[in-house]
Amino acid sequence: MLRAEACAHAAHQLAGHGFNPELICAHPGWGEPLFLRDVWPSAQLLTYQEFFYHPQDFDVGFDPEFGRSDTWFDASKVRMKNGPVLLSLEASHWSVTPTQFQLSSFPQHWHSRFSVIHDGIDTEVARPAEANQGLTLKSGLQLPAGTPLVTFVNRSLEPYRGCHSFIRSIPELQRLNPEAEIVMVGAQQGVSYGRRCASGEWHEQFFAEIDGQYDPAKVHLTGPLPYPEFIQLLQRSSAHVYLTYPFVLSWSLMEAMSCACAIVGSATPPVQELIEDGRNGLLVDFFQPRAIAEAVAELLQKPAHAHGLGAAARQTIQRRYSLNICLPQHRALIELVAQRAFA
Repeated sequence: MLRAEACAHAAHQLAGHGFNPELICAHPGWGEPLFLRDVWPSAQLLTYQEFFYHPQDFDVGFDPEFGRSDTWFDASKVRMKNGPVLLSLEASHWSVTPTQFQLSSFPQHWHSRFSVIHDGIDTEVARPAEANQGLTLKSGLQLPAGTPLVTFVNRSLEPYRGCHSFIRSIPELQRLNPEAEIVMVGAQQGVSYGRRCASGEWHEQFFAEIDGQYDPAKVHLTGPLPYPEFIQLLQRSSAHVYLTYPFVLSWSLMEAMSCACAIVGSATPPVQELIEDGRNGLLVDFFQPRAIAEAVAELLQKPAHAHGLGAAARQTIQRRYSLNICLPQHRALIELVAQRAFA
């Protein structure tokens, strides 16, 4: 409400200078657009909706180790997160969401007021490298050409994105692939989603679990990377692991697919929307570290198979999620809403 009020005050000042928009495009997640139709009653409002929260069946309670929601009070806190979402839906003339999974999180009676259009991946930037070359990161890590490379990317290393399952897979992964270098990208402090670690940081807790069972010299935590370096790392990847709760999909998966990475993904609904097991990637149980390690080993030990899966993954992005496809769809939707087609 504080953000909504501040945004409305700024909008009121603009209106006082004669600014009168035909269309407002807004992300409602933190409340900013809630009062904009009160400032500009004639404007059309198009909102970018990300997720509708549920006390069960989606992210909450998915992981019994960290995410249980057993009481009515736990459920009530989740339910109240949807207050601003429902207000924004009521205020919107139309809404857009990036994936079918995200649409499925919203109540069915709102679906007729939605379009599903992804933001779009720049497939000319996120593309395969022309040659398998060595790579040196700014951290000083050198990865010679031909070195098996396993990549794992989170915004923050946390259970929501499966860092515990991946870290627990490392001993078996290294046993099966002793030459592999493992690079984990992501912030090492705090969380992006879910609760904070009770003591220290999540990755520290999980690496402590496997202490003495793996070779730390071949595991590299880079922290966040500049985008060009991030793309270079994906281009060099031999196997890319992406795990997630049933929650908003990370764009990094699509960028990895666009770079023709061979994907090992969790068999969870947001990933299953993109990955068909054995066709454009491999799917594994989110909670099975051994299965993750064995799937990675399959890709490292069968490079021709991995190459085929990676090529199919890039085709998936090019056909359905390329910026060249998604941007015209967004422009067309903006024109329709501006023309009051859905008023």
